[in-house]
Amino acid sequence: MPVDARPLLALAPVIPVLTIKEAAEAVPLARALVAGGLPVVEVTLRTPVALEAIRLISREVPQAIVGAGTIVHVRDIQPATAAGAQFLVSPGTPAALAAALAEVPVPVLPGCATVTEAMALAAHGFTALKFFPAEPSGGAAFLKSLSGPVPNLLFCPTGGIDAAKAPAYLALANVGAVGGSWIVPDDALASRDYARIEALARAARALRA
Repeated sequence: MPVDARPLLALAPVIPVLTIKEAAEAVPLARALVAGGLPVVEVTLRTPVALEAIRLISREVPQAIVGAGTIVHVRDIQPATAAGAQFLVSPGTPAALAAALAEVPVPVLPGCATVTEAMALAAHGFTALKFFPAEPSGGAAFLKSLSGPVPNLLFCPTGGIDAAKAPAYLALANVGAVGGSWIVPDDALASRDYARIEALARAARALRA
């Protein structure tokens, strides 16, 4: 039975989705996000330094809850958890990956984009899912329509969401948090403007009182 991921989504309204290109960025970035009130962070496994970034955040920023995103193969699971990932996120969840993720000792947000996929993941015991890509897949209106047929599922929509679109999602009873990268603009990260990132995190925290 999967570890319940719903408490994870109750910690903050926004989960920053980070694509870290230099390991040296990891710790100050995580500290800025935590200081701004967003302790749950997802580091995508899209760069060569992603696992090292997770390792550094896990070791040096104990206030952060760092997870590994872009889990697309069963073989991605062990390196991510060994690096210190405290939760896992997949963009989509084929049957073999779903079965493997249901057995890991940390919370998982398996990805889905359709009602059928959501129901299949619920059958594996998952109660909190990533809805991805959120905006192209129907957005807040789609998730609102799911509250009737699958009322026990909680979602973390990600993909195409920004500060302007997030409130519509967060107003839904079946949305625990949203994922997004707008809190860490590329230019702010390139210039090491962590004060700006902290301010954006604080504004994102205020999206849900």
